[in-house]
Amino acid sequence: MIDRRTFAAFAALGAIAPSLASARVRAQTAAPPPPDLPPVHDMSAWPADWTGDELVVMLAYPGMTALDLAGPQYMFASLAGAKVLIAAKTLDPVVTDTRLSILPDITLDEVPSAPTILFVPGGISGTLKAMEDEETIAFLAATGNRATYVTSVCTGALLLGQAGLLAGYRATTHWLGMGALPAFGATAVSERVVTDRNRITGGGVTAGIDLGLALLGRLRGDDYARAVQLLAEYAPVPPYDSGTLDTAPPQIVARMQAMFPGFEAHVRAIAQRRRTAR
Repeated sequence: MIDRRTFAAFAALGAIAPSLASARVRAQTAAPPPPDLPPVHDMSAWPADWTGDELVVMLAYPGMTALDLAGPQYMFASLAGAKVLIAAKTLDPVVTDTRLSILPDITLDEVPSAPTILFVPGGISGTLKAMEDEETIAFLAATGNRATYVTSVCTGALLLGQAGLLAGYRATTHWLGMGALPAFGATAVSERVVTDRNRITGGGVTAGIDLGLALLGRLRGDDYARAVQLLAEYAPVPPYDSGTLDTAPPQIVARMQAMFPGFEAHVRAIAQRRRTAR
């Protein structure tokens, strides 16, 4: 669980993860090394434009997929000088789908009006419930219309769609929700990361790391993103080639699709009820 006081202290210094951003803080606060050893960190040669002042707001809600948030959070927190805040309806711990608890930093009504990045994670039953939560959807609609970048990973795109933020945009999501994107006026695109103007959406779960890297490149430049990628040693070579509907064996695809027979129908029904209510 993230300790709120520790997080706030680091955020005030513009460094909130074990990453390039926090390296600067550790270099400033750690005990000095023995005189015969070089410093652990030396960032004096960093270009001046590698430090910024972005505000990133990441939504958290019960039942969301933990890795949907953790992967992008690492990348966003690697933006030197940026402030990354996790926002939820209350400050109570948010229990994710794997029972990992996340401690929010602020409530939805405390979020600054125009963040640089608004990010939404996905899930399954937790996402369906969040889609029907009026406070959550109203927050996304209002904040998304003022944010510089509106982003999501996995089925978080369905929450953006429910908030009216994907109508007329190309977008992607987890394969489980791809068929439901048109219900929100979006054009479904089966790609790892899809950028359409200021809407940037990622595919299922692990695509959040790619989405985070893409945003780092956009905000700080390609070399900065490459530096973060190297620090994270993000060079995936999975032991299996079964990560998409196209590459997984047919029997695995059939078995996994059969696990969620009503998901798309539920999404479409929620979208229809909202349209009818308007």
